[in-house]
Amino acid sequence: MTRPPSPQATIEPGGRSVRFRLLAIALLPTLVILPLMLGFMMARWNGKFDALLTSKVHGDLTIAHQYFSHILENTGKQIEALGQSVSFRDALRDNNLNQNLDQDQNLAALLDRQRQKMGLDFLYLITSRAHVTSASPATATANPIISQNWPVIQTALQGGSSTAVDIFKNSDLAAISPAMARRARLDLIDTPNAMPTDQNIESRGMVVHSASHVALPDGSTGALVGGILLNQNLVFIDTINDLVYRASSLPEGSQGTATLFLDDVRISTNVRLFENRRALGTRVSGAVRSAVLGDGKVWLDRAFVVNDWYISAYEPITDSFGKRVGMLYVGFLEKPFTQTKYESLILIFGAFLVVATITIPVFLRWARGIFKPLERMTRTIARVENGDLGARTNLPAARDEISHVAMHLDDLLDQVQQRDRQLRHWNDELNTRVDERTAELQKANQQLEAATKQLIMSEKLAAIGEITAGVAHEINNPVAVLQGNFDVMCNLLGDNANIARTEIRLIDEQVSRINQIMTKLLQFAKPEEYAGFVERHDAGEVINDCLPLVQHLLNRAAINVTLTHTSTRFIVMNRTELQQVLVNLIVNALHAMPDGGTLTLMDQDMARDGEPGILITVADTGIGMPADVLTRIFDPFFTTKRREGTGLGLSISKTLIDRQGGSFDVSSEPGEGTTFLIWLPEAS
Repeated sequence: MTRPPSPQATIEPGGRSVRFRLLAIALLPTLVILPLMLGFMMARWNGKFDALLTSKVHGDLTIAHQYFSHILENTGKQIEALGQSVSFRDALRDNNLNQNLDQDQNLAALLDRQRQKMGLDFLYLITSRAHVTSASPATATANPIISQNWPVIQTALQGGSSTAVDIFKNSDLAAISPAMARRARLDLIDTPNAMPTDQNIESRGMVVHSASHVALPDGSTGALVGGILLNQNLVFIDTINDLVYRASSLPEGSQGTATLFLDDVRISTNVRLFENRRALGTRVSGAVRSAVLGDGKVWLDRAFVVNDWYISAYEPITDSFGKRVGMLYVGFLEKPFTQTKYESLILIFGAFLVVATITIPVFLRWARGIFKPLERMTRTIARVENGDLGARTNLPAARDEISHVAMHLDDLLDQVQQRDRQLRHWNDELNTRVDERTAELQKANQQLEAATKQLIMSEKLAAIGEITAGVAHEINNPVAVLQGNFDVMCNLLGDNANIARTEIRLIDEQVSRINQIMTKLLQFAKPEEYAGFVERHDAGEVINDCLPLVQHLLNRAAINVTLTHTSTRFIVMNRTELQQVLVNLIVNALHAMPDGGTLTLMDQDMARDGEPGILITVADTGIGMPADVLTRIFDPFFTTKRREGTGLGLSISKTLIDRQGGSFDVSSEPGEGTTFLIWLPEAS
């Protein structure tokens, strides 16, 4: 009966183990709670840090937006003030704009001076009929018809003032100033993360477009129109950058950048492609373009800018038609802030490791003093369960409750070991008695098996005797008739019998052989009553005489017969018996090669155990035999031919060879053929 496992044996590591609980109590605060708190605080600090960077860049964008709005507002006020100025009104009132060329030139000179003073790229006076009467630069006058469909001009012609950002075609810029058209033209540069485009050049211009109402001397309405081209306006963008990112406002290694975009192309920027080349013509990333220009949102996040990551802020710029036509960007390099953040995280993590390295060994030492005696008792119990009844805890004298329990455990184990010795002694006595009875039963069983085998053999021999008697009775009479008539036929034929002399001889021999077979069957059943007739024979001649007997079987299949005669010795054995053995082996070989093969017949001189003799080999290349069949082929009545065989051929053959003091051996492998070896002693 199997003893059920003790409760201690069912404790899984890490489940209800006291050691696990003590270690958890000692290490949980340091290795679990503190790291979780640090992780939470670091994640929160990281979020606050990123939010702070986002807040800063948002403030930077606010400053840039205010400056950009100030440029628009200041441009509009300056043009409005010029239109209301005394000098401008005097130039209009004192002269006939359509007839007095000198005065017109004075007006053009005034506009040119004021344009340069106000930092404008163009300044011209247009009538309600879209006729430019005076302009600076003077090239605008060469195009007397300029479109007045701009909303800012329409507002001015209706008596108001307006300032906005407008996108001028290159042809519009060329109509005002070819120099402005050339300045607006930028070659686009392939930029990582930008949206794919087939465009190679950006030739449009982003203009701060302002117009103010002017009353002309003839009572008609006009508009004073001026503007600033922002394409490649480096003074404008550098001013924004200086305002937003003053010296020492960013940590070492970082840098502030500002950019003005026309659509998604940088037309004015201080971002560098190389050390001395600004990234003009590069494009914004696809994600930013989709959010800002596509959805009209303000982007406050990290973004890939030309060749690095920046904490970025983008806002859309709309023109006078209310369409989003560009973006204003400010941002600073992310890498120094990321590096600072990681250094802080590493510093915090390093401090945690130092604290853990100092405190954990102390906690473990305290815990070990409690769970070590318990583990020792657990190991002792495990050794006892595995059969080592001499295992003991051997803890020092009781100093605490756990050591006291260990001493009691050792006492109990002593008692268990003593009881075990008694049980083992009784068990040994019982095993001895069982072994004696078992030996007696085995001996009786062996005797019973021997008697059973002898009985089976007796039954087989009795059956053979009956078969022999029946065969002898049924066959001998017809054979005697055949032999008598054959002799009469030979006498009647006389000399004519020489024509079939060989066939007649063979018939005579085979009839005699039938008689001998009947005798051999009786010899097999009662070998002590039939000694037979033996004589000296050449083994090669006997083999040659066997072939005509099986020639009809050889003709049925593609069998190649190989004969090798090298023996020089003679054997003493009844010729018919030896021929019977060989014919039986040849027929079996032919049956093993239904699809053809090679039959090898060989005789040679060979000594065995110092006794001279002859070895006859009968080998085929047939189907072979498995090991289980090979061990039974000499058993009487065992056959693999089912309907064709009786199972007596090899058994009788072996009996005949053994009777002459020879040996009958066989070797075979499935699919590789079978070889029979007959050894007979030399005739003395």
